[in-house]
Amino acid sequence: MIGFGRMGRFFLEEFQKNDKYEVAYVCDMSESCRSLAREKAPEAIVTDSEDQIFKDSSVQLVALCAYADSRKHQIEKALKAGKHVIAEKPIADTAEDEQALVELSQTSKSFCAVNMYLRNSWYYQELKNIIDSGEIGELAILRICHMTPGLAPGEGHESEGPSFHDCGMHYVDVTRWLAGSEYKTWHAQAIRMWSYKDPWWLQCHGTFENGVVYDITQGFVYGQLSKDQTHNSYADIIGTKGIVRMTHDFNTARIELHGVTRTEVIEQPYGGKNIDRLIAKMADSIEKNKRDASMPTFADSALASELSLKFLADAAQHDMPPKGSLETLEEIRERRRHMKNGYGLLPRNQET
Repeated sequence: MIGFGRMGRFFLEEFQKNDKYEVAYVCDMSESCRSLAREKAPEAIVTDSEDQIFKDSSVQLVALCAYADSRKHQIEKALKAGKHVIAEKPIADTAEDEQALVELSQTSKSFCAVNMYLRNSWYYQELKNIIDSGEIGELAILRICHMTPGLAPGEGHESEGPSFHDCGMHYVDVTRWLAGSEYKTWHAQAIRMWSYKDPWWLQCHGTFENGVVYDITQGFVYGQLSKDQTHNSYADIIGTKGIVRMTHDFNTARIELHGVTRTEVIEQPYGGKNIDRLIAKMADSIEKNKRDASMPTFADSALASELSLKFLADAAQHDMPPKGSLETLEEIRERRRHMKNGYGLLPRNQET
């Protein structure tokens, strides 16, 4: 494992639960992160040298959980060393580097996957199955929304861009997956909340090549200074004969189907980042020497990244008004520095 910040710790927990894996190394440049890794992963060698991992022929898989600007050279080293890769998204910090890695992965014998976690969630898989079953008729409209008081501007992830790229590319990807088609048209509107230089809320609507219409809304602007924080996350899917919708509260996900032959409510635990599902698929791929086709590819990630940046660029061509002040943003940051429970909080001892 390379990178032991917020996502790296999620990955470690799931690797340790899966008896098909042995965590051999944890690498991080931060001494405080390495100290925590020694506590959380006493079975592993904790190091600040990624090359130590790439040179160890016994390592079969590397999980890349550091920031996007480090991933290109790490992926190149991993594939050169013949190791399988699970990467966080985006797989690089520029579109050119992402495309280069797509081409590299397509010629490599190693299995590559990206943690596009919504693809692995039980609720989006169920929505996809319902669409494909014809229960709501012909798919016509996809409405996807995810708004939380999450990662604030300036807290980190700067190499991953504004929130619609850092987080929104998940929703760009899963909407395309549900539609079963490629994006054809788009029109985006954004707002510069707290007068920050980049938009932290964006909505985009348009069409797919197959005629399905979509709208995607994503933002980390949802009541950061409210006394009791909340969120709004849903999928609203409309067919020519019926509908199916999903909501979740980060604990339980709920699907409501109003189809042509059945009306049904399905509730199950939310499942978090679904890392357990992704690493189980990778383990199965390695054991069978055949890549599980349901794992998101580098190409899936690069396309979602490219499109989310295009939507941001489109929004910049329209009126993108500022609202609020940088002073309010600093209040938000200060509050989040001291919160023990909240949305998308970064580890306090994470230095990079």
